[in-house]
Amino acid sequence: MIPTIEDVKAAARRIDGIVVRTPLLRCDSLDEAASARVFVKAECLQRGGAFKMRGATNAILGLAPDVRARGVIAFSSGNHAIAVSAAANLFGISATIVMPSDAPRIKLEITRANGANVVAYDRVRESREEIGARLSAETGASLIKPFDDPFVIAGQGTLGLEIGEEISPDVVLVPASGGGLVSGVALALPNAAIFAVEPEGHDDIARSLAAGSIQRNAPGIRSICDGLLSDTMGEIPFAIARARFAGAVVVSDASVRRAMKFAFRNLKIVLEPSGAASLAALLEGGLDIKGKTVALVASGGNVDADAFAAAIA
Repeated sequence: MIPTIEDVKAAARRIDGIVVRTPLLRCDSLDEAASARVFVKAECLQRGGAFKMRGATNAILGLAPDVRARGVIAFSSGNHAIAVSAAANLFGISATIVMPSDAPRIKLEITRANGANVVAYDRVRESREEIGARLSAETGASLIKPFDDPFVIAGQGTLGLEIGEEISPDVVLVPASGGGLVSGVALALPNAAIFAVEPEGHDDIARSLAAGSIQRNAPGIRSICDGLLSDTMGEIPFAIARARFAGAVVVSDASVRRAMKFAFRNLKIVLEPSGAASLAALLEGGLDIKGKTVALVASGGNVDADAFAAAIA
């Protein structure tokens, strides 16, 4: 099922009072750098430190009560893990999270602190999808996918609704991996030009849009943006992307580090590499946004202290 804007509005009602309505930040230096009116949606201030709480909460609340009681399973490099474990803890149900063994330490620690059982896997040699499906079949717990799920997409789209209630953006820049967040925002803001932002070496959305079919990234890790390293985008996000995306932008690790530093110095927020991707795209100056109203999503702030210190040094 491909969700609609009505599903996004329903999600907003469902998760009201659980997720945080995050602010739109402004700063003169950002407007000057972009020659545009720029608004930063600070999802790093969201419950759990990232936008993922929106989709996870909506998906769990969308389960029938007897099904929900059996618990949930998720696979994630970090922020979806944190969100599902936090929501499960909030609703008093069990959570098992399949996480890569090289996930940032802070994300592993928060997920475990939320009471979840963490199952580690090798993201290069093993399939998290296969592990998640097997655990779901063995336990009867519901699998909450990170992006290829209509309830998750609708939940993420509530971020876009909040943007649209405050401004009417011409352009929106959204960090993208599997495409759940950016496709949800596209549903919520039908009159804006939506751009997915991806790290170099993991540009499957750009290639998928160009090819007209879903493309896959080669195995391996080629970016510091640990939350944007999916092998491929989801089928539901791709269907939305073909109809709604204006394009996809690719950013380098160096530009992401500069964006993290800029956000810390000028916006006074801490961003993880994945969360800084949209800001990096704007600061690189490759988009025609002069004189426009631009919203960019700062999607998360769960970063290890050492990695953050190195980025802003």
